[in-house]
Amino acid sequence: MPGLPSPDRLPALRRRIQAVLIATQILGGLGIAIGVALAAVLAKDVSGTEALSGLASTATVAGPALLAMPLASLMARRGRRGGLVLAYLVGAFGAGVVVLGSVLGSFPLLLAGLVGFGAGSSANLAARFAAADLAEPDRRARAISTVVWATTIGAVLGPNVAAPAGRSVSGLGIPAAAGPFVWASGVFVVAAVTVALLLRPDPLLTARALAGPEEAEDADGRSLKAGLRAVRASSRARLALVTVAGSHTAMVSIMSMTPVALSHHGADIRLIGLVISGHIAGMYAFSPVMGWLSDRLGRLTVIGLAVALISTAALLAGTAGAGHGQVALGLFVLGLGWSAGLVSGSALLTDSVPQAARAAVQGLSDFIMNTSAGLGGLAAGLIVSQAGYGWLNVVGACLLLPMTVLVLRGALRRA
Repeated sequence: MPGLPSPDRLPALRRRIQAVLIATQILGGLGIAIGVALAAVLAKDVSGTEALSGLASTATVAGPALLAMPLASLMARRGRRGGLVLAYLVGAFGAGVVVLGSVLGSFPLLLAGLVGFGAGSSANLAARFAAADLAEPDRRARAISTVVWATTIGAVLGPNVAAPAGRSVSGLGIPAAAGPFVWASGVFVVAAVTVALLLRPDPLLTARALAGPEEAEDADGRSLKAGLRAVRASSRARLALVTVAGSHTAMVSIMSMTPVALSHHGADIRLIGLVISGHIAGMYAFSPVMGWLSDRLGRLTVIGLAVALISTAALLAGTAGAGHGQVALGLFVLGLGWSAGLVSGSALLTDSVPQAARAAVQGLSDFIMNTSAGLGGLAAGLIVSQAGYGWLNVVGACLLLPMTVLVLRGALRRA
């Protein structure tokens, strides 16, 4: 590979690539959070029924699920840059379709737009693996967690600018709840341009070149089939997939219906935004701590921590009733548990498969994670409408059982 960096230039290259990823994570986090805070509310308004409001969450996670494998294939062949740009542009287009669907009062069009909008989060998810491409093995979790942490700035700000975004479209015939998606579309475009111009050299292609000519030229080893073979061959990779999918599904299921549950108990848009901001702060702000713990104490230890935190969150939120403060605390702890699961699971997955197969396996991970969460979001609306928010939290906690069993097996094998 021409221009392959020398060992003494690698630290500076890592810092520069990380700086670009941090900048785009801030933008992407802002775009996603602006819209996701009111997606369920907008779906309820357009559809006219609460039972269908959970489809908003399903649609937003269906986007990255549908894009995950094509994106993984593109990145495996061409590197991270093209895939990230594509994901952000799809998200921008989807946000525009959401606005159109809300103006026309078309629920199917709204859902189609939310699928595209959700695809924008594929870029933020893939960026964590881009951060790991050039990281040293004993600092891999910290590299992932630093980029995840960067989302905090945009993600916490996002729900709190939902109200100004709504007011900004008041004279344009656009519903206030759709205003955030207007802003999100513009933010995604800026993120795409930033990646296209500044993410050079491509971290994945550089990592392969540094691994040697065999890795750089091994096209067969980068295929999706090779990725599946790598997962089947590694019990630790399978644990990583279950961890990421289980943590994400439990989080999405509970979080997506919390705004609706709060509104039942008199919460207004401002309070809902504050609760979701606290939740997102838990998801991202403490991710460097989770990365440090994962590198120092081991991946299995932090996966066990994720199980404990998410279970505690479900207990707090599920028994809160009209206690807005307890719901807020539960959602914050839920974010912490998600962070522990995502960081430790992503690091374990990258550790457990060969370099050539990593992009394919990482795409498979995001596909499984978002498909599971999409089904969870669909079920969440039905559970809340039929049984209540408390039972949704019970079901969310039960999703952690496979993680618990696999962690215990791994611990016993190490003993």
